[in-house]
Amino acid sequence: MGTYTLPEGFTEFDMFAFGSALLVGGLLGFFLNIISILSFLTVREMRTPSNFFVFNLAVADICLNINGLTAAYASYLRYWPFGQDGCSFHAFQGMISVLASLSFMAVIAWDRYHQYCTRQKLFWSTTLTISGLIWILAIFWSALPLMGWGVYDFEPMRTCCTLDYTRGDRDYITYVLSLVFLYLMFPSITLISCYNSIYKQFKKVHHHRFNTSLPMKVMLMCWGPYILMCIYACFENVKIFSPKLRMLLPVIAKTNPFFNALFYAFGNEFYRGGIWHFLTGQKIVEPDIKKSK
Repeated sequence: MGTYTLPEGFTEFDMFAFGSALLVGGLLGFFLNIISILSFLTVREMRTPSNFFVFNLAVADICLNINGLTAAYASYLRYWPFGQDGCSFHAFQGMISVLASLSFMAVIAWDRYHQYCTRQKLFWSTTLTISGLIWILAIFWSALPLMGWGVYDFEPMRTCCTLDYTRGDRDYITYVLSLVFLYLMFPSITLISCYNSIYKQFKKVHHHRFNTSLPMKVMLMCWGPYILMCIYACFENVKIFSPKLRMLLPVIAKTNPFFNALFYAFGNEFYRGGIWHFLTGQKIVEPDIKKSK
């Protein structure tokens, strides 16, 4: 192994511990999301407009898993082996995954509202249009730091890369606050309003098909601390926090794909039957939501 210098504030054990956390979280999420993806692609009955949103969420999340596994590999090496261009691409790819994932969580909430409350049918043309727009916008907003609005750089451990929140300049502030509005506040309002309506419907028919409070709780648990740190960096010097804490928050955020797979795919009554069919070859009759009217 080549020579390397440990980043300030980290020991050999810290590098191994963070790398192991990234590895475990990345592998668990990758395993669950690849099953979700392959189930959709191989089981014909699963290929519905609503399930296509869940499929796209799994694609976005597995990309974030790959991003985390790359960081785990670099952590075990104790240095970033891919150069500055590799760092920028790593951050760019990770940002696309995050923005697309948050968007698809909101769209799935909107779709579930129509499934359980309005009974409006979702058409493929609508699904494909919305999915295409989500990916295009995620790529667009992720590319802006490559063009000078914000900067991608190393995280404190210098084995993974993200938006450089230590600068706190005008470009960073305007870019982050724009993302907070578009990709945190708007999805959060969508999740809260849609799942509140679904909860009222479940309560009305006395049949709770899933935990309607869980999606918002999981999103805030995983992304909330990291986003708060990024917002804090808009107004104060974020370096007052220890490098280990600043490294811990994105590691926690990267566990989101694992929880998403459990809730949106394996916990989805219209999706888990296809997963079971893919894994065992046994078909499960799809539930009929009309029975709960």
